[in-house]
Amino acid sequence: MSVIAVFNQKGGVGKTTTCLNLAAAWVRDGANPLLLDLDPQGHLSLASGVVASPGAGMAAFFQHQTPLLHLLERTRSGWDLIPASPDLSKIDALRGGDPKAAALLSKGMNAVVRERSPILMDCCPNLGVLTLNALLAADYVLIPVAADYLSLQGVFRLATALDVLEKRLKRIYPRRIVVTRFNPRRKLAFEVDRQLRERYGETVCKTRIAENVALATSPSVSQDVFRYAPHSGGAADYAALAKELSEAGFLQVGRK
Repeated sequence: MSVIAVFNQKGGVGKTTTCLNLAAAWVRDGANPLLLDLDPQGHLSLASGVVASPGAGMAAFFQHQTPLLHLLERTRSGWDLIPASPDLSKIDALRGGDPKAAALLSKGMNAVVRERSPILMDCCPNLGVLTLNALLAADYVLIPVAADYLSLQGVFRLATALDVLEKRLKRIYPRRIVVTRFNPRRKLAFEVDRQLRERYGETVCKTRIAENVALATSPSVSQDVFRYAPHSGGAADYAALAKELSEAGFLQVGRK
């Protein structure tokens, strides 16, 4: 069993793209992933071809404690998704003052839900109630970092925040950083990659996700990159990343 929070406090770094295409890569390998869209923007849901009605999906879980297994939506790409709806943005305001609210998702992932492996959670880019729920439920944290200066500074702050959270929760989160939107024609991309590897060592994935037209375009037609352009560089990169994470023991891939 493997529950993975895909998280970065900076937007535009490839969180949703990573969730979408890692799931697709593992489906191709015979896995049976479950995706949770915990970002009120709902980009993962849209990219998967699923539109949640108001109050449905993850909002129904947090507002009405609807069992997660009752909220599954089957995607055309072959995995189950619990979608986001705009109502999800209300959760921080409604439950932010409740100290027990951060553990709702962890408690809601009963044994049947956890048999689905991997479970990938696309987190919103802030450390509010939704993200804290994801982190408390997670076994691992995957941090996409775009190969630019602002993203580099963001990951330094994020790593510090996770260190503080680990001390408070008295647990360790195995982490991996994956460099995304890597442009080999830009010196800055190599400099960001070098600084990350010098500072975080083997925590940084060997696989880099290069900038690719197919990766940018495929969500607009509600397809993962393997369905949209199976021979593209983007498909090759995410296939390599899925293999690297599996072989490194970062996750355990359940089979259909």
